Amino acid sequence: MMKLFTAAALATVVSLGAVADASAFQRTRTTTGPAGNSATYNSSAQCAGGVCSRSATRSGAYGRSATTSGSASCAGGTCTHSSTTSGTYGNTVTRSGSVSRY
Repeated sequence: MMKLFTAAALATVVSLGAVADASAFQRTRTTTGPAGNSATYNSSAQCAGGVCSRSATRSGAYGRSATTSGSASCAGGTCTHSSTTSGTYGNTVTRSGSVSRY
């Protein structure tokens, strides 16, 4: 499962690297469940100088939320990424990796 996640993350890095210097974008989505509780997702991304950065906030019921920020870059045939996610109770997860051409 971890290999699948890592592969998906690195595929994202490669695609972000391919759109270096592209325009920034923002995305907002709100979903309401059958009990009337709602969840909101806000994200933004931008690329400049061959480095792409992204941030996202997920907010749910009862004041719970998680925030993610990260960046990706490619140079010399190697793409790297790192991201940090923080949750409601102060827990933090940091992920990083790289992929190279053969």
